[in-house]
Amino acid sequence: MLAAWERAAGSCAGSRAADPAPPLSSPPSPPAADPRPRGRRGGARRSAGGAARRRGLAAAAASGGWRRAAMGTAAVHLLLLLGLLHAGPGGEGRKGWRRRGPAARERGEAAAAESFPLDFTAVEGNMDSFMAQVKSLAQSLYPCSAQALPHDLRLHLLHNASVTCNDGSPAGYYLKESKGSRRWLLFLEGGWYCFNRENCDTRYDTMRRLMSSREWPATRVGTGILSSQPEENPHWWNANMVFIPYCSSDVWSGASSKSEKNEYAFMGALIIQEVIKELVGKGLSTAKVLLLAGSSAGGTGVLLNVDRVAEQLEEMGYQGIQVRGLADSGWFLDNKQYRRTDCIDTITCAPTEAIRRGIRYWNGIVPERCKLQFKEGEEWNCFFGYKIYPTLRCPVFVVQWLFDEAQLTVDNVHLTGQPVQEGQWLYIQNLGRELRNTLKDVTASFAPACLSHEIITRNHWTDIQVKGTSLPRALHCWDRSLHESNKNGKAPLKGCPIHLIDSCPWPHCNPSCPTIRDQFTGQEMNVIQFLMHMGFDVQKMAQQQGLEPSKLLGMLSSGN
Repeated sequence: MLAAWERAAGSCAGSRAADPAPPLSSPPSPPAADPRPRGRRGGARRSAGGAARRRGLAAAAASGGWRRAAMGTAAVHLLLLLGLLHAGPGGEGRKGWRRRGPAARERGEAAAAESFPLDFTAVEGNMDSFMAQVKSLAQSLYPCSAQALPHDLRLHLLHNASVTCNDGSPAGYYLKESKGSRRWLLFLEGGWYCFNRENCDTRYDTMRRLMSSREWPATRVGTGILSSQPEENPHWWNANMVFIPYCSSDVWSGASSKSEKNEYAFMGALIIQEVIKELVGKGLSTAKVLLLAGSSAGGTGVLLNVDRVAEQLEEMGYQGIQVRGLADSGWFLDNKQYRRTDCIDTITCAPTEAIRRGIRYWNGIVPERCKLQFKEGEEWNCFFGYKIYPTLRCPVFVVQWLFDEAQLTVDNVHLTGQPVQEGQWLYIQNLGRELRNTLKDVTASFAPACLSHEIITRNHWTDIQVKGTSLPRALHCWDRSLHESNKNGKAPLKGCPIHLIDSCPWPHCNPSCPTIRDQFTGQEMNVIQFLMHMGFDVQKMAQQQGLEPSKLLGMLSSGN
């Protein structure tokens, strides 16, 4: 069996070689009959098999096929590792390797096609080390499966031409299929919004790709959680990937078409529904998990649409698909601005007023369960995460910077390179506290104390950590906790946290935060330089905290 695995892995690797390797040897002649009784042949055959494997590896290396041989060995190691997990601590899995009758074999093969249960109990205490080993082995074998996975996502314009972008051009989506995978990741792009004719006209002149499909490229390369590279996307790299461009300017909530009365169409909610319809014919019908993800306005769009997607699939007869949400940087607060200004455009208008106006202009729709929580005309409340989250039926993982740049922008706290005033500094700290409080009852969350915006499609998304856990790891733990709870109602697994919120009170007090650069010099700044650049008073803050200034600086440097 091991030899068969090695041959399979070797042939897979070999199929990617630029030039065919020379034959390792001439075809073997048929073996002579063995006069020994059957019971004594096994040891000799295994010994001969081992020698043949060693000769094959040596010959492969000598002939330039060392990569194929190494990958064959890696395949054996990986399958042995998975075999041990399959066996579990009680050893029941080992019974499955014994010879079985035809009926048992048929049942086993049917079950194997559906799932391969793994028992992680034996490695739970050192899961990070174990996953690092599996990842290393998977990467060595990656070229085998990569040959069937194009890196680019390809554009598909919707067949239903009545569902359009703002300017009436057809909406669409980018797709990269992964044959054999039953996991689907649909990503909603972000990019602010507009809420009246004047600022929509300005948006069309300056950001046309967010209102029209006419200049969309034929392909896109996925990054972050949309990447097909396992080193960049450890747990979702081989899923079916769908990128839905944002061209409706309505936070994915609109349901109005372009007409003589309406210069622009706002059909964000309808675009998502139409994409789901088309994907069902492209393999989504056999999915086990659909993860609806999004960043910024797309993150808010996830909160507004995740239950609707689940309901749509149920109505189409696909009740078995588990629909989940991943909202990145879309958990905004409806707090008072630091400095109130007139509602002229998206940047100056307070979030509550902008959404109030927008929902009327877009003919926006919100989930019925959330809508019932508020009076008629106050549906705008459902655009704010902490208000809609308790009404959701689908599980949602919330990713949110505690000091989100977009939130600070709409709150009129502009960090333009000049030291901030004391009032601004206190406002920023209070924003972090308020946001932290809104997340305390969110089951699955990842909230670093950083000044940034969006993360899951950034190629450095694996570097950010909260309390020693990276975002991909937290998402993997969440995935496992949902699988376990669906299976037998277990509590979240030990050593696999899914509620991760920084407790330090200042922007960038987390040492894994993205790099900050001085806006004028372009030079990188460390945490202390950044805080002083913002007008942070070390002496005063140390006094408020009851600390020596030197101790406070040490804590800041280490991220405590």
